[in-house]
Amino acid sequence: ILASILSFIIYWLIRDRYRVRNLNGKHVFITGCDTGLGNSLAKWLDKKGFCVIAACTTEKGSQQLQSCSSLSLKTVNLNLADSNSIARAVEFVTEQTAGKGLFGLVSNAEGTAPVGPIDWLRIEDFHSVLDVSLLGLIEITLKLLPLLKKAEGRVVNLINAKGLMAFVGGGYSLSKWGMEAFSDTLRIEMQHFGVKVSIVEHGFFKAELVNSDVIEKYLFKLWNRLTPEIRDSYGEKYF
Repeated sequence: ILASILSFIIYWLIRDRYRVRNLNGKHVFITGCDTGLGNSLAKWLDKKGFCVIAACTTEKGSQQLQSCSSLSLKTVNLNLADSNSIARAVEFVTEQTAGKGLFGLVSNAEGTAPVGPIDWLRIEDFHSVLDVSLLGLIEITLKLLPLLKKAEGRVVNLINAKGLMAFVGGGYSLSKWGMEAFSDTLRIEMQHFGVKVSIVEHGFFKAELVNSDVIEKYLFKLWNRLTPEIRDSYGEKYF
């Protein structure tokens, strides 16, 4: 038993010390780089020497990221709810990689999700998050798989762990469970091609999404648009 434990510890230490070498020429495409985790990751990988392609939803986000990064970091505008925007981003990544393939795809973008009881929501409230966080993620992954297979690269999906608890109505938790299932299936299927698929479940960060004022704003918006019948069934005390 002691020998087994010691062997496991040695294996873990060796594996933990492993680092990717020869970073020059390795392209990594990251979504959701305007702010937050995606933005920080793009800067960090850029400093490490990777060829970073950062997808931002706004021109302002692209300019701010470029202003504090090296010249090798490239940005592209991306709206994951728009198939045409995804196609343009994939074309840009294909041009940048110049036949080398894509070493890494990091999906980080999140759609806006109203928080409230399911009874208060409309189908478009579900679309607002699922079209970006789940369907958009799936679409851009599918279109980049040929480049990932060529480089025997890896897919890393960043998933907020709070989305794995179905404690609130709407598409947020649905998108996180869907991302988990998609990632797990893709991992099994891509092993044959040498492509690795990982999930990173992270917790809260200091961001607008955890701001109580934003959540309250969503709740007031949902409450005010309810029909009198539904509003009366819950009552002011519940709200």
